[in-house]
This record gives sequence, structure tokens and C-alpha cells, in this order.
Amino acid sequence: MTAADVIVVGAGASGLAAAIEAAAAGAEVLVLEKNPFAGGSSRLSVGSINAAGSVLQKRAGIVDTPDEHFEDMDLFMGPFAAQENRALRRLLVDHAAETLHWLMSLGLCFYGPTADPPHRHPRMHNVLPNSRAYPYYLSREARRRGARLVFDAPVHALLTDAQGGVRGVAALLGGRRVEIEARRGVVLCAGDYSNGTELKSRFRPELAHIPAVNPTATGDGHRLAEAVGARIVNGEVVYGPGLRFGAPAVPSLLQRLPPSWALGKLMQLALAALPASLFRPFVMSFMTASLGPEAALLQGGAVLVNRDGERFVDESQAPGLAIARQPGGQAWLVLDDTLARRFSAAPHAVSTAPGVAFAYLPDYRRHRKDLYRQAGSPAELARRMGLPAGALEQALQGRAWQAPLHALGPLEARIVITDGGLAVDASHRVLRPDGGTIPRLWAAGAAGQGGVLLAGNGHHLCWAVTSGRRAGRFAAAAAGAA
Repeated sequence: MTAADVIVVGAGASGLAAAIEAAAAGAEVLVLEKNPFAGGSSRLSVGSINAAGSVLQKRAGIVDTPDEHFEDMDLFMGPFAAQENRALRRLLVDHAAETLHWLMSLGLCFYGPTADPPHRHPRMHNVLPNSRAYPYYLSREARRRGARLVFDAPVHALLTDAQGGVRGVAALLGGRRVEIEARRGVVLCAGDYSNGTELKSRFRPELAHIPAVNPTATGDGHRLAEAVGARIVNGEVVYGPGLRFGAPAVPSLLQRLPPSWALGKLMQLALAALPASLFRPFVMSFMTASLGPEAALLQGGAVLVNRDGERFVDESQAPGLAIARQPGGQAWLVLDDTLARRFSAAPHAVSTAPGVAFAYLPDYRRHRKDLYRQAGSPAELARRMGLPAGALEQALQGRAWQAPLHALGPLEARIVITDGGLAVDASHRVLRPDGGTIPRLWAAGAAGQGGVLLAGNGHHLCWAVTSGRRAGRFAAAAAGAA
């Protein structure tokens, strides 16, 4: 294909949503994705969406409004509140329930709504069985609508006309550079720059060396648009470094199951009807694959050691930067049996999967045997962890430890996501520094965040799908290139 009406760059949640809506509006759509699979950061997320006024809230008797949701988001803003694009926040909350209902119409199942303080009402809706449901259903619908999805197809440049408008893209297809015309326009949905060393070095140089949860989130859309005159806003807003346990080398059978409607509905019904004790192990088999430890575990007395068996940080402080500087960028949590017992049951969770479940030490012992070790002495624990025995004994000296000892790891520091995005207007058209639009260029999701701040659970995914749908519709409705 050497031309399409609308070219979408990226096949994450925002890109697939854009493709679906553009195709539904009658446009010929081409999606170019640099990875060999769809999903972007959405497939690595918890998968929750915060929405006020949803049908699930109404069924539960919860009265909630977008106005209240808008106000509650103020509670998450922190030091960047004055920089937020509140007009885009308004757009997000006003369309959140519609976005959720649209996803449900495609076959996605959600559990909830669940409480997510400091939100005043339970409005968090959690996808089932896991976040891989987003690319599964969105890809299926995009293809059903006639969109063409091409993988292993990185876009290297935007092509412009004499007036500075975007007329297409240059992409690498099968190892060959190909120029593809976009008759109506291009929608950038290439994700954030949490693993983009160049952009992190510019905005947050102290975080430039810390890898991201999504290793392919390198800010491609940001760089493509800047090259044709776009600007980035709120580039310094970065979430992390957060702590994450590594994914299992071999996913369990349950984790390999396709995120089908039947499995999602089974989990939805079971969560609503079965005693938690019966269904909880099934949920945990999914959730412990992608979680990190709560700060309370470190503040409660757990010790961090590096691969040399040495303590290297005050655990009561945020340790992410220190972990990133250790050999291999890894650390292990060591705790005695008294602390282990405390974090074996509510209310003391090792990890939290917002709104769905809390993971305790026995969950890791059962479902993540690759992460968990136990021994009666520091020397034996070090042997089982593969660390120097003498160094670990030294690290634990001076502390009153109750045997047996427990360890979780390795643990790594990761940048979770970035909130810096291309400046866009309410129609998701990309803006120049002077406020003018770049003709036939739209952006959505993290690439087109436009200054809206999405702290808290369930906002990034909601923005991705909401903005993607809208950008796809606007691009499809545009007149052809001159």
C-alpha cells in the first residue's frame, strides 16, 4: 500500500481506537506498529479505567458525576497543578463513561466499580482477565472494520508539503524505506518516552539512565512531530522510578490463556458471587506477574541488598534511584519471620493491584517461586539467593532477626510512564509553538497528552482510548491533501 486515507502510527490502545473510529467513518486506514505485536503500554498496565456515571455504577446504586470526577482529580496533581490543561481534563471526565461502555460493546469485561481513595465514589473499573484484553479486542475490531495493521514497521519521518502540512510518512517495511501518502492525515499514537533516553535527558536528566516498564516506549511520536514544528508540554512530569519484580521467565498456563470474553465473564461472575478464598488464587496467578512491593514493607523493616549482598540505601526513603545505580540495576528484599507474618494477611499487603486484589507473602511463595527464598540463617539464605554469604551476614548485623529469614527478588527500578505530550487542541490537532495547527496531523494517547495530567489509577488508559477515538474521527472527516 503506497497510500491510505488515514495513517495511524502505533497500535496501542489509542492507535487501535483511532483506527476503529476512522474506519467506521469510512476512511481507508493503515496502522503502522514498530513492534511485532499490538498493545503498547496498555498491555503492560493494570488495566483499570476511572469513569463517573457508568452503567456498572448505576447497577450498584452509586450516584456519581463527571463534575465530581473532575474535582477529585485535583487531589492527585501535586506540584504540577498549575501546569495542567484543564480543558482536556474536562474532555476526559465528560467522555469516560462513554469510553468504558464502548469498550464493553467490543467484548471487554470489567469488574467494579471499586473504591480508589481519595476519589469520593467507587469509580474504578478493572479489566478482566488482564490488560492483554485491550489489544485482543481492539485489534479484532480494527480488522473487522477493514483497517490494515502492519507490524515490524517503524515510522522514521513525517512527510510534509510546501505549506508545512503533513502529507504522509516514511516507514521501514521489510527492511526497505517506503513513503506512504496520507490523503486525509496522520494520527500519532506512538506512546510515551519513559524509555526514551534523549527526551528524558532533556527534561529529567537524573532519570535518563533508568529503564522503563515498557522498553519500547521511546517517544517516537514526540520526535517525529517536533521535527515538523510541534512542541512538547509538561515534559518534566515523570512517574517513577517505581519498584517492580521481574516478570517470570516462563509465564504460567493461566497467564498464557487468551483474554477471551468467556474467561473475562467467568472471572467477572466469580468475583461477584464466589467467596474470595475460593477465587483469589486464580486472580493472584495473573496479578503477581507484574507487581512491585509497597513502601510499607520497606518502612516496616525490610532490608534491601544488592547482588554483592550489601546494603546500599536507607530503606525508609524512596530507593528507586539507588537501586538503579547498583550492579545490574537489581536489589533483593530481606525480611525476618516477624515481618513476614505481618505481611501475610490483611491489612499489610506486599503489593497492591488497584481495586482487584492485594498480594501477600504467601501469594509470592505460591505463584512466584522464582522470586521467593527462605532459610534459617543469613548464610543459608545467601546461598539460596546466589549472593555472597559473608556480605549478607554483615548487612544484617546489629538487627534482631527472627528466623526463618525470607527474601524476594530480584527487584528493579523502572520509570512507569511520562505525562509530557505534544501540545494539541480540543480536536487533538497538533499545535506549533505559536498556537497554530500543523495541517493534517493529530495525536492521541501519551503522544498527544497535550498538558492534561493523569496521576492516579485508571486515567492514562481512559485518556488513551478516549483521545484515540476522537482523533480517528476527526482525521477521517478531514478534507484530502491539497
